[in-house]
Amino acid sequence: MPKLALRRSLRLVGTGLPRLWAAARSTGASTSQSTDALLASALAFSRAAAESPRQWRRQNAVRHFIWQAYLAARHGETLARALGDAQEQGSGDQVDTRVDQENNALGRAWGLAHAEELRSGTRAEVLERLVAVADRKWHDEELSAAPLPDGSDPRRAPGRGSARRRRRSGARPPR
Repeated sequence: MPKLALRRSLRLVGTGLPRLWAAARSTGASTSQSTDALLASALAFSRAAAESPRQWRRQNAVRHFIWQAYLAARHGETLARALGDAQEQGSGDQVDTRVDQENNALGRAWGLAHAEELRSGTRAEVLERLVAVADRKWHDEELSAAPLPDGSDPRRAPGRGSARRRRRSGARPPR
């Protein structure tokens, strides 16, 4: 794992998890449900990082989408929204917060609309299926992304995205 990703992971564990745990419990979630929500958070973080190494904006969009879709489908909109809000609590970056909230809302809506199919399978299997959906939404520009420092869209910057990987597999992720 690259040093930057490791630092982000450690920061999430040190500060984010207690806040997310409290948010889950405040919705009435059981210990088991709260644990699943936190494990899904960590797994979404690692899956998005593995899917898009060195593409932070894409990682962030994918992570928020798959995380919120999973939580909404498995635990309901209230818990998903509470964790999404808790994740953004205290953020000093208003652009990033706005982008995250847009991707959270899209993920929750998708998760609720596909809840029946997302309730089957293990946590890892479901998040893996959601990565394919998020990848498609990223390339279709349905997921939000903060602009690059030069103001350009990160989806259009040279050397970004997974078009090469899609061409190799011949598969198009489901909508």
